[in-house]
Parts: sequence; structure tokens; C-alpha cells
Amino acid sequence: MTLKQSPLDAIHRELGASFTDFAGWDMPVRYTSDLAEHHAVRTSAGIFDLSHMAEIYVSGPESGAALDFALAGTLSTIPLGRAKYSLILSEQGTVVDDVVVYRLGDDEFLVVANAGNRFPAAAAIRERAANFDCVVDDRSDDVALIAVQGPNALAILEATGGLDSDGLAELGYYRCLPRSFDGTPVLIGRTGYTGEDGFELYIENAHAAELWKALSTAGAGHDLLACGLACRDTLRLEAGMPLYGHELSLDLKPIQSGLEKVVDMSKDNFVGREGVMAGVSAGAVRLVGIQSEGKRAGRADYAIHSNGRTIGVITSGALSPTLGYPIAFALVEPEFAEPGTTVDVDVRGTDIPAVVVPLPFYSRKARS
Repeated sequence: MTLKQSPLDAIHRELGASFTDFAGWDMPVRYTSDLAEHHAVRTSAGIFDLSHMAEIYVSGPESGAALDFALAGTLSTIPLGRAKYSLILSEQGTVVDDVVVYRLGDDEFLVVANAGNRFPAAAAIRERAANFDCVVDDRSDDVALIAVQGPNALAILEATGGLDSDGLAELGYYRCLPRSFDGTPVLIGRTGYTGEDGFELYIENAHAAELWKALSTAGAGHDLLACGLACRDTLRLEAGMPLYGHELSLDLKPIQSGLEKVVDMSKDNFVGREGVMAGVSAGAVRLVGIQSEGKRAGRADYAIHSNGRTIGVITSGALSPTLGYPIAFALVEPEFAEPGTTVDVDVRGTDIPAVVVPLPFYSRKARS
């Protein structure tokens, strides 16, 4: 299978990136070292190519109502220029994908879906919107996405030549502004997946390379570092943010992943409502955070034990670069989900003592 290439592929190769197959895309996994890139985002700033993400535009008089029916949350009431995290559910109430929805106009929305779920997400939205007066347009092949994350992100965008950064300092979290770069439209969202302040910039493919270069030039004086998907994974894990295929899946309902508040049960009709109402079995596993001492970290699919019995499994885990000890998401039997509960992580045949802890593991607010 031929992997898709980002419009920034040539730049990544010039920078000496190592690549990985990510959802059918040939994407940079690192440029220097995972640790250096992780720490850059926590202490200064990192720049990421996220052009593999899916951009699905929904427009028309009934676009808001269509999304209310298609997704778990209420999207029709999002104010202009705001964003909202939501879920696409199956009829059974399990998770097809988690998405971020931006309101671009009175009758226009942008749904950003995961790369691996582009086609299921677009198909679900298109099918569910069929009886509404709206148009669903998957523009994923035409839109590039660049993220600048970290404490210096705002200063970098404000210093970027050709980028209209007016109003960015006042832009709140999960909000967006339509701006321009050298006359080309660019949508700037103050969102992110790292636990740090930062921005995501959506621009046509043809102009992505010049925008990356301009951001990099501005970032030279702010310790900006090109970052790959490996450090993005440890950053989001520390921030307690789930990853589809690990903490979210067609086998799990939102309540099992701690996302029941994302589902607006006050809506009379949306796909998945009956499945959510049916609940889960008494013994259905729940997602928790766990941490342990030492340096031996549990990884995805490692077993969780209690008194020698397997009571769960790790979905994502790593030795936290910021905190200095092992952390993990795990799905465990409900009686072991309470913070403070002690368990063991089976690390290659050795049980390592661990404890269930509240999420997130790391918060920049707590740090500051």
C-alpha cells in the first residue's frame, strides 16, 4: 500500500525526520529525540504537522440540526467562533470517533475527525444528515493542519511574518478566528492535544509549506522545535487525553471512558441515544489513570493484576518525561476504579505496584 504524504513531506525530510505509517499516512514520528521534543512543548514550543487529520465541513440552513442528530452533543447552540468536543456514536451507543467541532458561521461548521476514522466519520455524518437541508463536504485531501503548542506559542504566532495575528492574545480556549497568511485564508483555533497553550492552523495545502517556514523563522528566537507524533503521544497521555483505538473504541460506551458528560441526553433524538440509555453491565470495565514508582513503565496491552488475578489492561502507558515516573491509562473492573486503589502492573512477567489516581496526570494550571 502506498502511504499518503503530507504537503509538508519535503520539509520533514530536509529536517531529517524519522517516519512512521500512521493511519495510512507517512508521518514524522520524531526529528531529534522524543524527550527533547516533549520537553520543548512543556517549556518553550513545538511545531507539529497534523495534516493527516480529517476536515469535514457541514453547511446549510439545517447544518446545526443535522449535527445535533449525528453527534452526541448539542452543536446547534455553539456560538460563532467557538469549538466543542463531541462524539460520533454507533446505534449501540459505542464510540465511532471523537471529534472537535468549530462553528465557522451561522450555517457552517467544521468537524475535525481522527485520521484513521476519516471515512467512517464522514460516512456517518453524511448518512445522518441526509434528511436535513445541508451539505457535507469532506475536504481532508485539500486542507493542511499545523499546530504550535507550548508556553511560547502566542509569541511565535504574533511574530510570524505574513500572518494576521490580530486578536489572538484575547482568543479564549476552544475558540477560533478566521485570519489570513499572505492573503490566503487560515483558520486559527486555540485548541490542542498536549496539555499546553497552543494554536492549530488550517490552510490550503498549496500554502502549508510557506506557513511552516514562516512559523519556524519566527520561532527561532523562542526555542521552537519541530516535533513528531511520538512526543505528541506522551504529551496527551500526561494531559489525560484519550486516543481513539486505545481509550475509545466501538467496544466502549462513553461512560466507560469517563466521557458521559459529553453526551447530551436532554436531546430527544440522536444516533446512539437508545444505546447509551441501555447502560452497561455491572461488571463493565472503566477507564482509570494509574501511576507507579521506579522507571519500568507499563505499555498498551500489559495486564493489570490484583492479588494475582487479572482485573484489567493498560490502554496507553509510558515513563512520563515531565513527571519522572510511570503513568498509564487502564481499563479495569469497576470495583478497582476508585482513586487510591492499589493494583499491580504486569511488566514483562514482574508485578509492579501501582495506584489508581485522578486524571489528568499533569496540568499546566497546577504547574503555574
